[in-house]
Amino acid sequence: MVEFHNVSKIYPGQAAVENLSLSVDTGKITVFVGPSGCGKTTSLRMINRMVEPTSGTITVGGRDISTIPAHELRRSMGYVMQQAGLLPHRTVLDNVSTVLRLNKVPRAQARNRSLELLETVGLPAAMARRYPNQLSGGQQQRVGVARALAADPPVLLMDEPFSAVDPVVRAELQQELLRLQRELAKTIIFVTHDIDEATLLGDRVAVFATGGRVAQYAPPEEILRAPVDDFVANFVGRDRGFRHLSFSPGGDVPLHPAPISFGPGPQSGWTLAVDTDNRPLGWHTPAGARAAGALNSAAELIPGGSLFHAGDPLRNALDAALSSPSGLGVAVDGAGRVAGVVRAEEVLAAIEAAREGRS
Repeated sequence: MVEFHNVSKIYPGQAAVENLSLSVDTGKITVFVGPSGCGKTTSLRMINRMVEPTSGTITVGGRDISTIPAHELRRSMGYVMQQAGLLPHRTVLDNVSTVLRLNKVPRAQARNRSLELLETVGLPAAMARRYPNQLSGGQQQRVGVARALAADPPVLLMDEPFSAVDPVVRAELQQELLRLQRELAKTIIFVTHDIDEATLLGDRVAVFATGGRVAQYAPPEEILRAPVDDFVANFVGRDRGFRHLSFSPGGDVPLHPAPISFGPGPQSGWTLAVDTDNRPLGWHTPAGARAAGALNSAAELIPGGSLFHAGDPLRNALDAALSSPSGLGVAVDGAGRVAGVVRAEEVLAAIEAAREGRS
């Protein structure tokens, strides 16, 4: 769908992008990742001619983009930027309708389509009449995504769209994007400087090095498992082995009955407190730790660490076990109810079995 053929962008005395040749898979998420100043955003913006290449050719659907008027090209693609870029004096509904109205879609039809898109990105219709300054950062980004999808473009460009929101909202938006992609199967080119975000979202990842050179272009699992050079290995980080566990399913990790308690009475070991719907609340320490003054009161709970959900990879199982004060990772079902606990040593055994299965 999108192809770079020996594309360069040269500024006086410096190459922002140098001799880039790369094919983006249709209907997949391709992530451009790398340090600041490596050319990833410049490469993205050359696709819709916000930046004109110095040399080389970019094609979309087999058509040279230099032969397409810039305004026509941009209206044929969705574009989501870091700060959403919403028009502050227009309502949410009017912001989403912008491209449709520019494309001469009748007003009533444009408004109906915009309402559908707000629902698609997880925003209630009641927000349609609000203005951008009445929305949270995460809500503004959802509106930005809805606007980018308004004309049903085959290509969606996303320039660090989630970097300005807090980690919790960012995680929600990442999962929302993956959900939308499962439904819509757009060709998405996504720019980020965060390797975790790149490996979570990308079907393929292009790691850009300083000077506008692509050091490695491969599925995320391959980049984590076998970086091609020291630059990629250092960029991915020393904990790339832990990140790689995201690609190993955790379904073979044994689940054990959880040591559940319904009150803070004397206990001989760590016990998990749950609510009336069997959802985890936290841990009661063993009686010895409580007697030694580890808690201010018998009713106080220690937070239980991260949770392991059914279908999660081995990375999540290991994190749940290691982050738990009891050493037991809490596993929950789709409704958040306790399904059991996992033990760190058994997660490690499953990791070893997965490693041997790959060798």
